[in-house]
Parts: sequence; C-alpha cells; structure tokens
Amino acid sequence: MVERKREMHLGAFMRPVSLHTAAWRYPDSYPDANFNFRHYQSFIQTLERGCFDAFFMADHLAVLNMPMAALKRSATVSSFDPLTLLPALAVATEKIGLIATASTTYNDPYHIARKFASLDHISDGRSGWNIVTSYNPHEASNFGLDSHASHDERYLKAREFYDVVTGLWDSWADDAFMRDVEKGVYFDPEKLNILNHHGKFLKVRGPLNIARPIQGWPVIVQAGASEAGRQLAAETAEVLFGAANTIEDGKSYYSDIKARMSKIGRDPKSAKILPGAFVVVGKSQQEAIDKKELLDSLIHFDSGIASLSVLLGCDASVFDPNGPLPEIPPSEATQSGRQKMIDMARRDNLTVAELARQVGGSFSSLEITGTPETIADQMQEWFEGGACDGFNIMFPFLPQGLDDFVDLVVPELQKRGLFRHKYLGRTLRHHLGLETPKNQFFL
Repeated sequence: MVERKREMHLGAFMRPVSLHTAAWRYPDSYPDANFNFRHYQSFIQTLERGCFDAFFMADHLAVLNMPMAALKRSATVSSFDPLTLLPALAVATEKIGLIATASTTYNDPYHIARKFASLDHISDGRSGWNIVTSYNPHEASNFGLDSHASHDERYLKAREFYDVVTGLWDSWADDAFMRDVEKGVYFDPEKLNILNHHGKFLKVRGPLNIARPIQGWPVIVQAGASEAGRQLAAETAEVLFGAANTIEDGKSYYSDIKARMSKIGRDPKSAKILPGAFVVVGKSQQEAIDKKELLDSLIHFDSGIASLSVLLGCDASVFDPNGPLPEIPPSEATQSGRQKMIDMARRDNLTVAELARQVGGSFSSLEITGTPETIADQMQEWFEGGACDGFNIMFPFLPQGLDDFVDLVVPELQKRGLFRHKYLGRTLRHHLGLETPKNQFFL
C-alpha cells in the first residue's frame, strides 16, 4: 500500500449508542435510540458525512449482571444483534467501516467466519471483527453452562479461535471461482483448502461456504489491556481499542504494544491504537462543562454502583458510599477494568460514591470536555506525542453529542491537517492504511 501522510483515525464507539448511563435521559435525546433502526441509520450517515473510519458497535450476550434496582434504569437491556444490524446499515452507507463485536467464548468459529465474510461482501469490503472473550458471567447461563470460564482460559481459547476463523476465511483462493459457463465448471478444486483443525478447544473441518472476503480478512479489532489481552492484541489485532485516560498511560500502552509486535516479527505500523475518548463539545468552555454536569446529574446512584460492581467483580453496594474503596478480592471479571478502577480510586482519593458516579458516566475513559479548539488541542497532543493513532469517539448523548462532534470538532481537525476531508478508498483497510493479508494457503 502506498505510504500516506499520517492522519488521525476516528472510530465511533456505540455501546449500543452511548456509553453514559444517563444518556437516554438527557434533554432532546432519543430514549429509544439503541433499539430504533431509523435512528441508527441517521447516526451512521452523520458519521459518514464526517468521514469517520468506522462505526464500532459493542455487544453483550446477556443483560448486564446488575440488581434490578439498577437494571431497570439501563437502556442497554435492549439492543440489536450487531451482525443483523450492520448489514442493514451497509446498504444505507457507502464508505464508512462497520465493526461488530463477537465473543470467542460463546460463539462457534464457523458461524463467526461466515457472518463476517458475508458482511464484508455485502458492504464491499468494510467489515471489522472486534474480538472479545466475554466477562459477564450471566452469559454462560444463556449457553447451557453453569459457570464462566477463567480469564486465562478464555484468552487461550480466543487465540485458537482467531487461527480457526482466519483459516476459514482463507478457504478459497481469490481466483477460485471460474464460473465457466461453456465448460460447466464453477470453481477450481485446486484452489480450495479444507482446514481440518484439531486443537485444544476447537475442532473444525471447513471449508467455509463463502468466497474469501473482499478485504482478504475483515479488520481485526481487540481491546486487550490485561497481560493476556495485550499479548493477544500484539499477535492478532490491527486496531486496538485503548483505555488510557492520561497521556502518560497512553504513551506507555502505545510503546508496550508496538514493542510486543516488533518482538514477534510484526510491523508496528500494521496496528492502529485508538483509545476511547468521551467527548463533550460546547461553543464555550462553560457551556461544555454545563452539559457534562447536567448529564452526570441524571445518573442514579443505583446505576453507578451497579456499574462499579460489574467492573470490580464484586458487590460494591455493601461498601460505605462515603468511604474509600476497600481492598477488592480477585475475580474473573475483566482484569484491566478492575485494576483501573482500583488505581483511580487510590490515585484520586475517591470515595465509593464518587467512583460510582465516574463509572456511570464514562467508565473512566479519557474525558475531553471543551470547545472544538481545546478538544482538538488535546487530541493533537496525544496523536503527535506518541500516545495514539487516533481515537474511538464516545458520544455523551445522541443525536446532539454526535452532531456537535461532526459539525464542530471534525472541521477543526481538518483545518489543522490532522484528519481527512474525504474518503480516498472504499474499504476499511484502505481507510486505516492496512495491508490486505496474504492467503496462508494460496500464496
């Protein structure tokens, strides 16, 4: 691929719409946004107008493991299956990438390979797979299991799962389908590979019954922050959803991942690191602050403390809300998220109630609240300072927060030469400056 001037990459992280617990309550927002196709269509078309690299949708295979007092306040109890929603959004858009989350713990690799290959063909090469291992123990119950697998075992399976899925994507050579009408030959048998995988966790024959994806493989996305997660990301990911909330942490994560990639022989440029950024835009600094304070005031304590419990892997409601965070026992919850909460509480001397409110707001992601100019300043500092290759933007509420970013911040980034004015290609790999993977069976 031709070397291009380094520009910022922007993804839009939707969980399933906004990360903020109270987003659905904000004035003039859409309370039903996460389960209304017309709203999603409008959102993604706005993102495409803003030349975003990708629409990136989170997913859960169970309602959140929260007490009913908190669950009844959560908009995330109802959301579309991403691999049903994104093909529909593909036909409503032309350029923007389409990234879906799919668990390696509660899916079969053949299904995942087939669905993402289908999405890649339907979208003309715009799909991406966010690999997750699932941390909600309630998901196990939805798949006939009595308990959740251990953290380390989930990551070991994920690594094998990746090998199987990418092997299935390479079932066919790019030119396997002759479709010779005169001879009556549809494909060349010499250009078909049967995987016959037999591993510790998986046994899959293959081949995949769909042509090789347009991009070779859909773009591989990962959000690993634990030791096991970082190593999996270094070995497999092409986009990393980072979670640093200080530039120092961002630089440390960036250099660590790039060093791990070099150590195993991967080109560090072959992965883009995009930390999540929760952005609140105002025409003045005070207006932005007022928006954020109003939004946070709508977080009910039950919601915040339940969200904190999920991340810590224990019941935080039994803690003194006005006291410091006590010692937290080990759990099989997300290890990086758990440690981040503990570190934040200790570093900032937060009470349990203060920490719960923080989690209910932006899940302790990088927060940027300000004018288009000050937001662009901070994004530029991270980008040019070796902390990231761009950002996964999380909108505080919709549609206003999304419109504010696209109409006010994107033009400021473009004015500074940090972000594209138009798409230069049609595939997600092209947007991100990523090479097409070689077929491992047909070189």
